[in-house]
Amino acid sequence: MSSLSFRRLRRFVGPKILSIALFPAVLVLSACQAPPMDEQEAVGMHAQQAAEAAAAPADATGKALEAPPVGNCDATQVQSLVGQAFTDAVGNQAQQDAGAKQLRVLKPSDMTTMEFVGERLNIELDEKGVISGLRCG
Repeated sequence: MSSLSFRRLRRFVGPKILSIALFPAVLVLSACQAPPMDEQEAVGMHAQQAAEAAAAPADATGKALEAPPVGNCDATQVQSLVGQAFTDAVGNQAQQDAGAKQLRVLKPSDMTTMEFVGERLNIELDEKGVISGLRCG
């Protein structure tokens, strides 16, 4: 028995039956597309992109090349106070000159928190009560 060609098959089976027979095959082949990204993968990818965009550039040792965001404080205006004895009046004037909303005086034995407050002036004192450094944060 010779094999049937497509034309003979179409004449034998009929166009309607042939299209009904091919429909499942077409349906199966259309399902062979890539599956859609699930919600967890989408959230993970979005979080990774946000983290990369927010990361500050760092040098080889991992230290940030850019300073953290600064508030209103500008410690460069009061660096001339290094070496002077600290008094409340000097501290208040330094706070005003630096444009800081808060003032923190740090003695050598003081324990401090490490959070950065851009509107705070830190005055560092040595053992004799002399200003050894001024910085914002």
